[in-house]
Amino acid sequence: MSALSSRNFDRRTALRAALGLAAAGGLAACGSNTGRSSGGSGDRLVQYFHAYGEAGVEQAVKKYAKAYDKTDVTTQWITGNNFEQKLFAALLTKNAPDVFEFHPQIQLIKSGQVADLTDIIEPVKSDFNQADITSHTVDGKIYGVRMIDDPQFFFYRPSLFEKAKVEVPTTLEELVEAAAKLKTSKVKGAYLGNDLTPVQHNLIWSAGADTLTADNKPAFNTDAVADGLKQLRGLFTSGDLLLDAPADWWDPSAFTQGLTAIQWCGMWAMPAMQQALGDDIGVFPFPKVGSAGKESVYNGGWSMFVNAKGKNVEAAKEYVKWLWIDQKEYQEDFATSYGFHIPPRTSLAESATKLKSGLPAEGVKLFNEFGHFDNIGWTQAMIAAFNDVMANSVRKDGDPKAQLAACEKKVTTELQKLFG
Repeated sequence: MSALSSRNFDRRTALRAALGLAAAGGLAACGSNTGRSSGGSGDRLVQYFHAYGEAGVEQAVKKYAKAYDKTDVTTQWITGNNFEQKLFAALLTKNAPDVFEFHPQIQLIKSGQVADLTDIIEPVKSDFNQADITSHTVDGKIYGVRMIDDPQFFFYRPSLFEKAKVEVPTTLEELVEAAAKLKTSKVKGAYLGNDLTPVQHNLIWSAGADTLTADNKPAFNTDAVADGLKQLRGLFTSGDLLLDAPADWWDPSAFTQGLTAIQWCGMWAMPAMQQALGDDIGVFPFPKVGSAGKESVYNGGWSMFVNAKGKNVEAAKEYVKWLWIDQKEYQEDFATSYGFHIPPRTSLAESATKLKSGLPAEGVKLFNEFGHFDNIGWTQAMIAAFNDVMANSVRKDGDPKAQLAACEKKVTTELQKLFG
């Protein structure tokens, strides 16, 4: 689901935290009250959501909260482009939310900020996508309940491919060539986001590398990744790439308005694309980089966490269990009625009728075949370090190997802080 902001970063990964709970400051009330205005029993709960862009999401979240009959649940609907800043500032105050949506983030666990939810998830653990369970698990304990999985891939216009006699790219070289052939005086060949960072994780995976090893060591500094960066640099300077789009990559408007023939975006945007373009839409994964590479799809998404330092931890856990574990009807509604997302519950993913045919089914297929999930140890500081690699080697023509080495040094320092 797209955010109502124009930020130049991947809101599904870069929101993972960054201010690290170190900055002080309060939070004025944002959004509006959800749930009953009176009545109910027990401690009142407050939950934080960022402002989704798709129509109806806010109303749905409030409807779910209102249906909970054990206590009043107030929703703070955080608008603007700084949800993470407001969330982390609020977590330092007495006005901190009891429940909030975010992403797997190991600092939140090590600081004791989020509650262990193993007891409420364990009975249904086998019904969750196990990659989602893994991405929320530290030392055998599960923190956070996944709400939606959001695969990201390239969208393209088959009619434009046919006209330009272009085949769907399977390698990064072919993607660069396709962008050149597809570009016209009015349409750019491809769009990878305003600063290209939305594809940086896929560049690593598609080159046969990874962010971290299983024992938390840097794994991205390879010759194949460096070569991929060089190819992206060529694409960046070619004139075939759409730069500075009016809305960033998570918004489908550059694609639907005909500004580009290919756009990196998320499955959430499919309904809006179909409304604008009908059946003239296809999807393909980030192409492989080098002989040892493999195509990749990034799985973003959102999860619900309980504030372990709040006053109502047990009541908050009970609410999270009720909504995100027990209420399958609401879970499917949230995943498929406001943009398309894959339910993290296997049973729901298999039964969701809206995802069984056409473009959504193709997205699910790519997700299952090529999907990569968050590594909870890959923190925002590490993401920012690789952002610098993209900036300095793709947009500024720095030496990729030197940039990767500098990034590896920063990541190693962060890993030592976390794991010793």
